[in-house]
Amino acid sequence: MKHIINCLVENQPGVLARIVGLISGRGYNIDTLNVGPTADPTVSNMTIVVPGDAHVMMQVTRQLSKQINVISVTNMTNRRHLNRELILVRVATKDHHVRAELVDLASLFTARIIGVQEDSVIIQMVGNQETVSDFLHLLRTYEIVDISRSGVIAVDRESAKENAEE
Repeated sequence: MKHIINCLVENQPGVLARIVGLISGRGYNIDTLNVGPTADPTVSNMTIVVPGDAHVMMQVTRQLSKQINVISVTNMTNRRHLNRELILVRVATKDHHVRAELVDLASLFTARIIGVQEDSVIIQMVGNQETVSDFLHLLRTYEIVDISRSGVIAVDRESAKENAEE
């Protein structure tokens, strides 16, 4: 199972390297990692997707919580949350029929054609992990020239009151 972990961390040099080292140093893999600033410029939000069972998750969250520059750690996996990932995919289009099929497929997934070249199109899609995977699975029948993925970002849907009760 893949777990989504949100960490609020101090926006200091070396924090990212220490967290990655902590997770990989214990033999755990990181599927995606996304870091960005918050409303407070001294704090960053880190979203980490780690595969593993409950034991792995418990170990990772405990170790992260012990880090001096980590303000809070939340395992989002079993909480009400929203997650999104951005992908950019360049697909070869040898003829107009393929291009038309890709336009139709993109519209089914609320994706957009953001670039058109003579021999390819670039599609932008934003969605949750499952929807992105489904879209990419359907694109496999075409010639994918290049792909870039942002990694997962997530936000808690539970109210501040619900979080305080835990």
